[in-house]
Amino acid sequence: MTGVPIQQMADRVAALMEQRLRVRGQGLAEKLHKGGRLLPRKVRAAALALQNAAAMAQNPKLLLQVDNEAAAAAYDLCVRHLGGVSRDRRGALLSVAASVAFAVLTVAVLVVVVLYWRGLM
Repeated sequence: MTGVPIQQMADRVAALMEQRLRVRGQGLAEKLHKGGRLLPRKVRAAALALQNAAAMAQNPKLLLQVDNEAAAAAYDLCVRHLGGVSRDRRGALLSVAASVAFAVLTVAVLVVVVLYWRGLM
C-alpha cells in the first residue's frame, strides 16, 4: 500500500470529525488536538494511530514501517463510530421530545378529570 490511501483515510476521518462533531482545523492532527475529548478513548487512540501512520506515510523510508492492517483497522473503528454519531443524537432528541409530549398530555388529562370530579365542567 502506498502512502496515498493512508492519507486519504486520515482525510476522511478528519472530514467526518468536522461534519459530525463540528471540529474545525487543518488536517487530522489539529482536529484531534481540538476535539479529541469528544471521542471515546478507543476511538481517540485509533485516530491517533491513523494520524501517526499518515505522518509516516509522507516519508518513503518510514512508509515501509507502517502497519497497513493496523491503519485499516483504526480507520474502520473511527468511521464506524463517527458514522453513527448524528443518528444517536437524533434518536435521543426524539426520545426526549416524546417524553415531554407524553408528560404534557398526561397533565392535561389529569386536569380535565379533576375539573370533572369537582363539577366545574
